[in-house]
Order: sequence, then structure tokens, then C-alpha cells
Amino acid sequence: MFGRTETKKDSFLEQTKAAREERERERAQEEQRDRSIVLMQKTVRGWLARTKFQRMILNDFDTLLPPVTKPSKDIELKSALHIYQAASHFLLQWKDRDSSDCSANQDRLERLCRYLIASLESDSPKTSYIGVALNKEHSLAWIRHIKKLLYRCCTAVERLRPESHTDSISLALYLHTLVAFTSTSSWVLLRNKSLVGLKAGMLQLCSNIMGELVQKGFYLTLRNVLVKGTCRTVITLKPISLTAIMTLAIRPLIGSNFSDNLMSQFLVQILSVPGITFQLEQFTQECLHSLATHHILQKSLDLLSVDSSMKYVINTLQNSNLLSLLANLVHLYYLEPPENAAKLAYPTFTFVVTQLLNGILTSVGQSGGAFSQWHELLGWFTPGKERLQNENLPLIKKQIHLLWNHRLVKLLLGDNLKQLSVGYETIEYTIPSGNSTGNLLKRALTFERSGGGGGLGAGLEGGKKSNRSACRKIGSAEVSRVALTCAMYHGALNALSQLRLDILSGLCYNDTVLHDLWLLLGSLGTSCALKGFIELLAVNNQQSCYEPPLLMLSLFCDCMTHYVTILDDLEMYEQQTPFTLNDYIALSHFLNTFLTRTIQDQIFDIKTVTSAPLFVSMHTLLLCLYRRDCRRSFAPVNHWLVRDIRPSHFLTDLEKGKKHTQILLQKMPHIIPHEDRVQLFRKFVQNEKAVLGLTESACASPSSALVTVHRDRIVEDGYRQLAALPPHALKGVIRVRFVNQQGLDEAGIDQDGVFKEFLEETIKRVFDPSLNLFKTTTEQRLYPSPTSHMQENHLQLFEFVGRMLGKAVYEGIVVDVPFASFFLSQVLGQTHQALYSCMDELPSLDKELYRSLTFIKHYQGDVADLDLTFSVDEDVMGKIVTHELYQGGRSRGVNNDNKINYIHYMAYFRMHTQIRDQTVAFIRGFRSIVNPDWLALFSTPELQRLISGDTAPLDLKDLRKHTQYYGGFHDGHRVVSWLWDILAKDFTEEEKKLFLKFVTSCSKPPLLGFAHLEPPFSIRCVEVGDDEDIGDTVGSVIRGFFTIRKKDPLNRLPTSSTCFNLLKLPNYQKKSMLRDKLRYAISSNTGFELS
Repeated sequence: MFGRTETKKDSFLEQTKAAREERERERAQEEQRDRSIVLMQKTVRGWLARTKFQRMILNDFDTLLPPVTKPSKDIELKSALHIYQAASHFLLQWKDRDSSDCSANQDRLERLCRYLIASLESDSPKTSYIGVALNKEHSLAWIRHIKKLLYRCCTAVERLRPESHTDSISLALYLHTLVAFTSTSSWVLLRNKSLVGLKAGMLQLCSNIMGELVQKGFYLTLRNVLVKGTCRTVITLKPISLTAIMTLAIRPLIGSNFSDNLMSQFLVQILSVPGITFQLEQFTQECLHSLATHHILQKSLDLLSVDSSMKYVINTLQNSNLLSLLANLVHLYYLEPPENAAKLAYPTFTFVVTQLLNGILTSVGQSGGAFSQWHELLGWFTPGKERLQNENLPLIKKQIHLLWNHRLVKLLLGDNLKQLSVGYETIEYTIPSGNSTGNLLKRALTFERSGGGGGLGAGLEGGKKSNRSACRKIGSAEVSRVALTCAMYHGALNALSQLRLDILSGLCYNDTVLHDLWLLLGSLGTSCALKGFIELLAVNNQQSCYEPPLLMLSLFCDCMTHYVTILDDLEMYEQQTPFTLNDYIALSHFLNTFLTRTIQDQIFDIKTVTSAPLFVSMHTLLLCLYRRDCRRSFAPVNHWLVRDIRPSHFLTDLEKGKKHTQILLQKMPHIIPHEDRVQLFRKFVQNEKAVLGLTESACASPSSALVTVHRDRIVEDGYRQLAALPPHALKGVIRVRFVNQQGLDEAGIDQDGVFKEFLEETIKRVFDPSLNLFKTTTEQRLYPSPTSHMQENHLQLFEFVGRMLGKAVYEGIVVDVPFASFFLSQVLGQTHQALYSCMDELPSLDKELYRSLTFIKHYQGDVADLDLTFSVDEDVMGKIVTHELYQGGRSRGVNNDNKINYIHYMAYFRMHTQIRDQTVAFIRGFRSIVNPDWLALFSTPELQRLISGDTAPLDLKDLRKHTQYYGGFHDGHRVVSWLWDILAKDFTEEEKKLFLKFVTSCSKPPLLGFAHLEPPFSIRCVEVGDDEDIGDTVGSVIRGFFTIRKKDPLNRLPTSSTCFNLLKLPNYQKKSMLRDKLRYAISSNTGFELS
């Protein structure tokens, strides 16, 4: 009972509490609603009041300055104070968030600006807007108002699009307003005599206004307008607007007396606008005059000469904008009067340009990754936040080209070099004694011309002329000036990688700058200051490579490489202007010695030497001259050998694995004699055979592959069976079994002789031009046929031919296959290098085409009159086929500007494009057998000698010394003595070649002499015909030894087995008979047999 009563009581209390809380919540919500209603009413009343007030302000403004459909030049002036009050209220109520009234407010702002500009022409303080500032009550507020007004103009300017006609008019108006109120020059009021005293204060006021605008990003605003208006294909910024912008940009500088801070902003924001100087030159000459009047260039260079300022500019600007700044500075420098430019040239301009180029190189070098973009001048780089202005790249390119323009190169480098060359016009080089020079060399060394030939210093074992001036020092002031200027151009080569050829051409073909630089190097003393340069490099080879003198040397080498590469034979060997052949001899001697010593003494870091810029430049030039000499000699015999290197010691160091020796062999194999390199090549082959298990040993014999070949299908059967063999197997022993025409296996054991016969016969047939795999030049030199595609599986055949020739070289078998030198250059891989010139090699393919292209190169008239295009017609099987030298070349004519390009395109097409696939297949096959690193030991002529034997005359004494005799013959035998006597005294050199070809199948002796002929040359006495010959017997040997006749060999001719290098000689009874029979046999190949 009592429990139920308690429960009801608790329930009642809880309900009462809940009801009370509910009433409190309702009361609170009611109060909140009341407050919200009051707040809403307040807000609405406020908004209505503000809207009313704003409408009143705008109405008052529109009443004072009503909208006009056509602005009139004659504006009725009103009270300046009234205008000021209306304008102040207008700017006060204008909020940027009011987008709905933005266009209307812009219109009012334009009306206000137009009126204010007109008011400045009044001389009355009541109507001139400047008059308000004279009122003490309003002066401070007026200043704040003007600052706000001009800032509003700046913000309006940024929103405009100059390409729009309407916006361009508005832009001109706002810029006019900014110009008018930041200078007192247009304030007519101040022309009153009574107010002249105020001018100084007003100038300070203008400076103060401009300072405030600059703090709020004034220069950035001007930059944005310039970029939008000028960085496009067709400039949309009106000349008057461009003038106004540049005027506004210069005023803060004048007001601050060209402070470092504002000058830095000017450089970063204005002079870095792509192509701005070019646009000023084209459209507003008065702006350029203003820049010159205020010495903007000189002040900019002075500022950038300070390390901290240069770092700020480089760190602030992105790489492409830094390039734009450099281009504009170069253009301004180009426009300077010559006397001013000469004063600024060194060290200021040179130093600043060098630093900017290094900054560009550093910023581009840090680029990379997925966001990289291609830049026409810089290559791959990562752009910054600012959009890349590609439209102005052609202008930037024109501007930056001025740096190596004829006038600037002459001003910066040429004039100075010309002065330094006085007294050093002729520096002779004396050929070391003991060397034989050809007629060409004698002509080179006695070549005379006005101005002297120049050359290396007397230290190249040379003598001095009696009138020679004293040697200069590398660190002297005059040399340092040239070195620093050269360092600038070297920086341009590195930073502007895509303009490398343009820079080199500008330097190489600028009067005699390159030759004068050569004379300066020669004036530095013994061997072109060889010792001095090496000592400078040795101080700290990591950093010293960037010392100006070494950069000067590097630049010279880069320029010379470019110069020699495009030099034709007429210019180099006949005209010899300005460089003589003696210059090239001296230069190559210097390069050879410098590089050898620096590598031998490990002055270059051995780990990075091959990528060191100085090494690359010098080595590239050295190889360029060496390969030019290999193609057509200009240097003395043994000129390329380094006398300080003893081949035996060199090869010993190589076996020990000394790194510097390996680098010398890899990069400069020509410094050791050719014979030693051939021996080294043979050693490489033997070592590889041993590693692959292809040599005979006491415990094992190498495995061999057997191929069966029909006599009438040698190429087909050989290709079918050998093409499938891997290179490893092909390098091993190949056994050949011949099947005769009757289908029977030929008797005999292959002791390498049968394989030699097979190899020679295969090579003879595949290189036969009638097969159309190869063609011959007019000099009977072989190269791949452009029409070989008509042969089925021609590329597979080319690879097979490459492997067979590689096998011959690998085994030391010489074959009489003369190749065109341009083709061998491709086999060696030389055509992929920058120093390679198609025109150099073209004579080896087509001398007539070479003469025609040389005629075009030197043609004095207008090449366009020749009616040529970048295409070539070819007769293919009676059908004329037109090949474009590049895409669209058929429609592009050849003129004086592009004729050099045409010449190289044509040469490249004939020597590479037409036979690219065939050459690639052949090289792939050849290199699968012969390691390309081994081939790098040889030049093009040396590779031909490796393939076809020595070019030296037949050495009969060496041949006789290494001859073996069979069948009773011996060295003192009567017939043998007659043979050697006939060869020595009766046969001409041509007949000796025919004799050698008769017995070995090759007309040239083997490299390193007949001791290396495999199998050895042998002579055998025979008594019967070859079909009855069963070899030596006891009877035949005795009869041969004692010259007992079995029967008279009157009708017998000498025969040979070339696969065994065997001469089969009947036992003739008269010397005259032997001479006549042998001469007939070798001239008609009678009795010539291969088996």
C-alpha cells in the first residue's frame, strides 16, 4: 500500500519537473526569436539605409559626372572640391564583392579618370583637381584618396584584356591617369608663378604616391599587362600604352635614385618580360631613348655585378624568365653606341652575362621528372609556376643571337685579339728530324700568304723567328681579358644547348677571330704553354677545369672542331686560309701531347676523365684532325705517335690492368704503332678463344661445326647452315666438306685450308656486284646497294655477309675486298659522333656529287636560281622515284641561307638514309664476331688493311724467309732461285701483286709480315698434272732434289692451291721458260685452283 503511494509521488514530481523545463525552453526560444527578429529588422534597416546612401552617392556622382555615349574632348570643368567629395564617397562605397555593380562602377571610374585628366589642364585651383591638395583642411585626406584612386586603377588594369578594342581604350585611360598623377609635368596649375614654390613638395608627393603603389605590387601589375599585351604572335598593346607602362616603370627608379631594391624589382618584373626590348625597338623608340638617358643598362649591370643582387635575381626568376632577362640585356647592349659598349664590355658585361648563363645552366640542370617540358633554346627543363610564354621564343632567339653577332663578337673579342696578334703573326713549327714528308706536307710548310700562317710556338721542337715578340703569361691582364670573354661564350655553349651550332658558327666565321685566338695560344710560349696549362689543371682538377684560361682552351677546341668538320678539301688543302696545314700539324701535336701527359700523370681524375668537359673538347678536336689525316694525309709520317711511350712498356702496363693505360688505348689508340695494335688485336682474339674454350690444349680439343657445301651452291648452302649458328659456335672451328658437281664428297681433310677456300669463295661471290648486294664506286670500292631489297631476304644475307667477313678478320684471313671508306666509318661507329661530317666522306662514294655540292657551297650568285629543292630524283628500274631529304622537302627551295643544310642533307641521304637497313644488318653480323671495342683500335684505312692486308709493297725477302718447300725443292734449288730472281728483277710491282693473289687469293701481304700468313706460304715441285697429282712420294722428292727429269714440263703451267697458300711449280729446265709460264699463269689465272 505504502509502496504504491511512494511511486505515484515520484512520478508526479518528475512530471512537474519536466513541465517546468519545457516552459523554460519555450520561454528561451521565444526570447531567441524576438532577438532574431530584432536583428533581422536591424540588418534590413541597415541594408536599406546603406543602399539608400549608396544610391544617393551614386546619384550624386552621376549628376556631377553623367554618363556620355561619346566622350568629348571638351569637358566642362566643375568645382574640384565637389568632384573630390563625390569621388571620395564613390570609392568609399565601392566594394569588390559587389560583382553585380562591377561594370557600372568601372564605367564611373573611367568617367572619373577622364575628368581628372582634363582637370589637370586647368590653371585654376578651383577647377584643377590638384587644387584640393592646396586646401589644408582636405590635403591629407586628398592624398589618401589619390593613393586609393590610383590603386583602384591598377586593379582595374589587371582585369583588362589588351586584345579587346574596348579594353585597350580603358587600359590607355587608366595608364594615362597613373602617368598624370605620378608626375607634376602635366599639372598646369603649378605653372602659375605664385605656386612655383610648391613644385618641390609636389614632386615629393608624387614620389610618395609611387612608393606606396610599388609596395602594393605595382611592378607586378605592369609585368602582367606587358605579358598579356606583348607575349603573343601579334602584339596587342598599343604603342601609347607601351610607352606609358615603361614611363611608369622608370619613375620609381628615378624617385629612389635607382635604389638597389627597386632596380632589382625592375629587372625581375620588367626586363624579364620576354622580348620586351625588341618590342620597344619596334614600336616605341622614345622608350629606348629614355632607358639610355637614365643609363638603365649600366645601372643594371652594376647591380648584377654585386654577388648578393645576382643571387637574388637568379633565385627569384625561373629559368625561362632568366633567359628572357639575359636576352633583353644583350639586346640593350647591342643597341648601345660603340664607344659606350666598349667601356661596358669588360669586365662588367662579360661578368654579368657569364653569371646569368651559369644561373640558367644550374636551374635547367636541376630540372627533370614527369613535368619536364621541351624548350627550343634550353632543351628539357621543368617550368615554374608562371606559364611558359612560347609565343615570344622567336624574339628571344633573335635577341640572344646578338651575343654572337658579328659586331658584338668583334667588339667583345675580335678587336682585342687583333691587337694582341701584332708581333705574333708567324709562329713556326719545325718537323722533327727523321720524318719523311710528302709533297703535300712540303707544300704546306712552304705555303706563303700575306699575314702569315700562324702556328704553334717554338716549343714544338720549333725555332723562333728573329723578330718574334716575348712570350706572354697565362695569368697576364691581356690574356685574362680574352680568357674571361671566352669563358662567357663557353657558358653560352653549355647553357643554350640547342643553339650550340649557331654559337660555334658565329665565332668561327667572324673575320679572323678563331685564327687570332690560335695566335694568342701560340704566343703563350713553349708548346702553347703546354706546361702552364697542365700545371693549372693539376692544382685542383675538379675545380680548375672552370678556370678562365682552361675554358678559353676548351672554347677554342670546340670552335676548331666545328670549323674543321665543315671545311671541305679545297679550303683545307688548297686555299689554306686562314689556317695552313702547318697549323693543323702543330695543333694536333699539342693536343696529342697534352692529353697523353694528363692521362699518364693522372692529372685528370681517372674515374671521370672521359666525361670531363675539357678532355671531351680537346679529344674531340684531336680525333677530328686525326680522322681527317687518315682520309687525306697532311701530317708527317709517325706524327701521331707519342715518342715518350714505349710500346713494350705500354702493353705491359695494359696487361697489369693499369687504368690510365686502358683509357689511352680506348681514347687514343693511335699514339702507339699500328703493328703493335694489330698484335694486341690478335692477342684479344686468342684470349677470347681461350676463355670460350676454342683453343687446342693438352687435355681437350675444341668442338667444331661441320657444314656440307655444294660447289655450285656455296653461298646458299653456307647461308642455310651457318646463319643459324650462334656467334659462339661461329667463332670456333668450322669444318667444311665440299660436294662436287657429280654429287660426290671431295676427298681430303680440312686442316683449315678447305674452310679458307670456302670463306674466300663465299666472300668473292657475295661481294660480286652482279648479285646486287653490293655496288662499286668509280674507284671499284664496295658499299651496300640501295636496291638490294629486290633480293629476297636481303637483310638476312647482309647479316650473314657481315658474319663471314667478321670470321675472316677474327681468324686473320686476309681477303681482297676493298670497301668505300664511308662504309667502313659506319662499321667503326664513327658516324654517330658529333665530329663526323658527311661531306668529308662523300668523295669515297661519288666524286661527281661531291664536286657538284662543293660548287653549290662556293656559288657566288643566288643559289635559288639553280631551282633546287630538298629532294632528289632517282632512276629505279626505269622509273623515276623522288625522295624527300626530309619531310616536306620537295616543296622547299634551296637558297643561300639554307644551302649548307642542303649539302649535308644530300650527302647524308646518299651515304646513310638509302642504305641504312643494309648497313645496320651488316654491322650487326660483323660485330657479333668481332668485338666493336677491338675495332676502335683502328682508323678507317687501318680497318681496310686488317681486312685486306698491308698496303706496303711486297717484301720478297720476308716472303722467302717464311717459305716452306716440298717435293724435293729447297731454298737453294735452281728453280727456286730462278723464281725469287724473276720476282725481284723481272716482275713489276703490279705483277708481284698478281703473283701474290695467284698463290694466296689476296694481292696484299698480311699485316705484320708473312710470318703471320696462315697457312704458311709453300712451294712444291710437281711432275704431273693436277688431276694426276697424288702428293709427294719418295721418288718424286729424290727426282726433284737432284733435278732429275721424269718428263719435259714444256706444256705445264704453274698452279696453286690458295686454300693452303701453296704454289705448285714444275721442274723447269730454263729460267726463261719459268718466267714466261709464271707470267702467263698469274695474268690469266690459268691453272688457278682453289681446292
